Amino acid sequence: MISLTDVTMTYAGLTVLGPVTFDIPAGGVTALVGPNGAGKSTLLTIVGRLSTATSGHVSIAGNDVATTPGRELAKIVSILRQENHFVTRLTVRDLVGFGRFPHSRGRLTAVDHAKIDEALAFLDLTDLAGRYLDQLSGGQRQRAYVAMVLAQDTDYILLDEPLNNLDMKHAVAMMRQLRRAADELGKTVVVVVHDINFAAAYADRIVALAEGRVVHVGTPSDLMTPAILQQVFGTPVEVRADGPYPLAVYYR
Repeated sequence: MISLTDVTMTYAGLTVLGPVTFDIPAGGVTALVGPNGAGKSTLLTIVGRLSTATSGHVSIAGNDVATTPGRELAKIVSILRQENHFVTRLTVRDLVGFGRFPHSRGRLTAVDHAKIDEALAFLDLTDLAGRYLDQLSGGQRQRAYVAMVLAQDTDYILLDEPLNNLDMKHAVAMMRQLRRAADELGKTVVVVVHDINFAAAYADRIVALAEGRVVHVGTPSDLMTPAILQQVFGTPVEVRADGPYPLAVYYR
């Protein structure tokens, strides 16, 4: 379980997050949703210890994020940031291999190579393993970064907008693969997504943020109501329930 207690983040005297207190249970897919500037990415980077909260406490599987040694924390939780800078002369396999650093410290073993192969296969990248990153489309690179995180083989996976640069077909494929990671590999996946319909279709639970505060935590069916979505996104929303899952439609 991921637990946040009275977590805040302040920049230059301005509070951009918090205080927030809630738990994310182990297992399944949890989606963080909300408008731009709601605090989703800030929250995710605090949980992944890429940022330090101004105040409050975060723990993952009972481990204090602030005090657990970095190498040990990297075996518990992996994180993919929204902004990824790549070196063009890296191959896809080289990049994915970076995910094994907490385990191998740069000296890859047979176990490490097996985990790399598994991650490449899981993201349908095996045929592109020898391709250089600058020879890939934006969507292919995004899948390679997610494969790197999977290769780290942590129980908790944090992904900040992994659907960036993906067209509809590949966005659906990505969400299906993250769903598989939770269902088949037993991972706890926390993902920031902008499209509430992807959250409703693939997540077990949704955490909705607005203006740095958590305004709703629940299942997709709990959240997918016009009243809650209008509170979160600040715009009129119609919810249609004539398909396999509720569908939000925004209108002026």
